Amino acid sequence: MLESPPGTVLLFEDECSFSNTAGVGYNWSPKGAQPAVVCKQRKQERLTLMGSLNYETGQATVDFHEKGNQASFRKHIRRVLRAYRDSPKIIMVLDNVRYHHAKALKSWLSRHPKIDLVYLPPYSPNLNPVERMWWYMRKRITHNRFLKTLDERKAEFWKMFSRFLEPNDELTRVCEIDY
Repeated sequence: MLESPPGTVLLFEDECSFSNTAGVGYNWSPKGAQPAVVCKQRKQERLTLMGSLNYETGQATVDFHEKGNQASFRKHIRRVLRAYRDSPKIIMVLDNVRYHHAKALKSWLSRHPKIDLVYLPPYSPNLNPVERMWWYMRKRITHNRFLKTLDERKAEFWKMFSRFLEPNDELTRVCEIDY
């Protein structure tokens, strides 16, 4: 970052599983009784949600994929490149999931020198502010809430996240790392 041109963007990236399964989050219940979320689902549907967070502005770039792999990650990077087309350089900080190191991805990245990937130390999700973005999303739209279909859950996601696709203070506060 120190030798990067002015206007360089610092992003943090992460993926999470997004499904129609309701999870139980913190809430009040009688002592010794596990709260239940009524779910009458016929099948579990699941997508991979990829997100990049501009730590300085709070702007998120997110997209859904059938699977998390190097091809879907490359699609996510393309979305990031479009979102920051006016920036001279993009530095993306991410974890060490296997497909972030794929040979085909490295070959593709060599043809896109505008973006540099910087890897976090292994097993250090606490250093990635996007983990807090996922926590906030789950707290608001998945925990203790049953929706019949994955499409309903995605609609709730976009209702919440549409305001985060632009610079905002809310995600900046939620994702702040204060050690």
